[in-house]
Amino acid sequence: MPSILHVNASPRDALSRSLSLARSFVAEVVEHAPDVEVTTLDLFEPGALPAFGTIAAQAKMAVFAGDDQTDAQRSAWSDARAVFDQFARADGYVFNIPMWNAGVPYVLKQWIDLVTQPGWSFGFDPGAGYSGLMTGRKAVAIHTSGVFAPGLPPAFGSDFSVPFFADWLDFVGVTDADHVRFAPTVVGQDPEAGRRSAERELRALVPAFRAHLAQRAADD
Repeated sequence: MPSILHVNASPRDALSRSLSLARSFVAEVVEHAPDVEVTTLDLFEPGALPAFGTIAAQAKMAVFAGDDQTDAQRSAWSDARAVFDQFARADGYVFNIPMWNAGVPYVLKQWIDLVTQPGWSFGFDPGAGYSGLMTGRKAVAIHTSGVFAPGLPPAFGSDFSVPFFADWLDFVGVTDADHVRFAPTVVGQDPEAGRRSAERELRALVPAFRAHLAQRAADD
């Protein structure tokens, strides 16, 4: 059964514009594909993610060095692995990402740091460098920002969110990715026009996303 992992990086629930767009997109994808399994990961829900602190970092460096892990390190590594396994099981991804202070929300960065581990989502060769291991998957990322929008003067902010996230997807091997922006959502003469434009962009992406899931199911 093909599957979608929807990663919600907004804490605003029904008030979230990015989440509303993501839910509508997912609903359209599965409307004529009832066999698609959808899992939603709400990153701001309590307990959604394990901590990745000193012990987990030591566990990661032990992997890099080829050293044995301690019991505590193995436990922390196992917790991170469970988050990665959820990521790895999916055939397609939908991310909704509000811009926070020119970047991504901190919980999304925490999730990225959990799943971006050597031998899991990326490989490394001393001669060739890094290589992404999450190939063959498709992603749609929905980005919103209240004030910033492309083309506005620098006084309206900067965007380190979209470039960072696009680079990360490419780093782990998810090279088939579309980015849809709704901005600005607060200032501007007609924010609703921006929302409608984003909806049209997302609607146009539905057939290819659905076809990708069908192909992944056929390849299994």
